[in-house]
Amino acid sequence: MKNVLVILSLILVPVLAVAWQLFLSDSVNYYVVSVAILLLSMLPFFASFEIKSVSSRELTLVSTMIALAVISRAAFYFIPQVKPIAAVVIVASVCLGAQRGYIVGVFSAFISNFIFGQGIHTPFQMAALGLVGFIAGVVFSKLRANRLSLAITGFLLAAVIYGLIVDMSTILVAYGTHITLAGVIAVYTAGVPFSFVFGVSTAAFLFFFGEPFIKKVQRVCTKYGLLN
Repeated sequence: MKNVLVILSLILVPVLAVAWQLFLSDSVNYYVVSVAILLLSMLPFFASFEIKSVSSRELTLVSTMIALAVISRAAFYFIPQVKPIAAVVIVASVCLGAQRGYIVGVFSAFISNFIFGQGIHTPFQMAALGLVGFIAGVVFSKLRANRLSLAITGFLLAAVIYGLIVDMSTILVAYGTHITLAGVIAVYTAGVPFSFVFGVSTAAFLFFFGEPFIKKVQRVCTKYGLLN
């Protein structure tokens, strides 16, 4: 009962924030609305993960994957957009499933931003990297993970899905309440090279290191009975 009340209260806060902005405020603050919507989109995953019974071994493995994702991003601090973080999230999704992959993606984006800097972009990066993990988990529940499939999927998720969501924060910062179609096109066009580099680097990491990494994680999952 306590968990249900906590979840309901967490849902109520962003809902009220959106309602206030859309119906009571003189001018809509798209920062508030966007962050509230992103938080709402994350809540079902956190709620289902919180309500179900989770073993300490599973929590340890998920936490370890989050830590590896954060470290992988920090290790390439000085090379813009060349970051293995999405590759680690995808590996986690392949081994642990879509839901856990989402959790790894969200938390790795949030925690690593204590190094790279928090801001309006943070919830967008959390939602984007979480969605990368979730989609990868769904895809590889039906598709065999090999070098080629990992690389292609990694490129598409990192360059397209992640790029489209994260660039929304740039649109809000640049145009605020004066968003135009031309402005949106300009931001997304300017972001193409960055998204492309991130996609290529993710594909490269998965192509060369994805399969060995997956085998190591799956070995741990099998040893401790976590695959079930």
